[in-house]
Amino acid sequence: MTASSTRRTTAAQSRIAAVGAIAVAGALVLTGCGDQTKKDSNSSSSSTASAPLASKLPASIRDAGVIKVGSDIAYAPVEFKDSSGKTVGIDPDLADAMGKQLGVKFEFQNGTFDTLITGLRSKRYDMAMSAMTDTADRQNGVDADTGKKVGEGVDFVDYFTAGVSIYTPKGKTQNIKTWADLCGKKIAVQRGTVSEDLAKSESKKCTGGKKIAIESYDNDQQAQTRVRAGGADAGSSDFPVAAYAVKTSGGGKDFELVGEQVEAAPYGIAVAKSSTQLRDALQAALDAIIKNGEYDKVIAKWGVEAGAVKTAAVNGGK
Repeated sequence: MTASSTRRTTAAQSRIAAVGAIAVAGALVLTGCGDQTKKDSNSSSSSTASAPLASKLPASIRDAGVIKVGSDIAYAPVEFKDSSGKTVGIDPDLADAMGKQLGVKFEFQNGTFDTLITGLRSKRYDMAMSAMTDTADRQNGVDADTGKKVGEGVDFVDYFTAGVSIYTPKGKTQNIKTWADLCGKKIAVQRGTVSEDLAKSESKKCTGGKKIAIESYDNDQQAQTRVRAGGADAGSSDFPVAAYAVKTSGGGKDFELVGEQVEAAPYGIAVAKSSTQLRDALQAALDAIIKNGEYDKVIAKWGVEAGAVKTAAVNGGK
């Protein structure tokens, strides 16, 4: 997902037709007493110690056996709740594969997208993994809208590539094909995303007093609902998400994609600047699953092969 200081982000350049196929894809609290608790603890420690990359983790995380992940879990198919309430999607599947390398569980905790980096700063999360675009602004803690320094920034481990798309109610495109075509119209977006940043940027270019009316929401599902109800002329989100919505919402009868995706850039796992050891452990784990084929299996499962990366770069966003 692409927050002004967080893409669903500020700028990145054609979220890769990569993910077109996505649309098709579709689809501890341990209780016990006495010796049982001790047995579970020993088993967990043994499992962590036997993992090939466990030694790369900070001792505190290795001992806890858990990495706390901040995520906006309403961004299908990247991360979302299935019918049983389980967190599923591209990010959780990749995290599970990386967890086997590190000997820990990745515990996804739900939060609004534009608060995830703040959650890292306050140590509520160890990392954020939420379709967040790696940008120079986020790396440097710069607000994309104002250009002002707002924090120390974060480091990213890049794991996927995607762009941003516009969608409209099906059959009601109003000749919208590019961002410039939105002048004088209303668009619904998720707050803190690259889609919101682009809408603000493009609105400044509109002439004749015909600015873009921007409605920003806490999550992408709310933005979709607004477009579906006819309250906005268009919506915008990361291409994988927009394509998935077009395919699944109303059985494919609610929306259609218009124009080409733009701002293709890497998704990154975000960690605090001070968490260099965790960053390097995550990079090693991602490289390991790329090499052993588990990464490709996850990407193929969700039909997003075109957005796959070949190596785990750190701070590769521009």
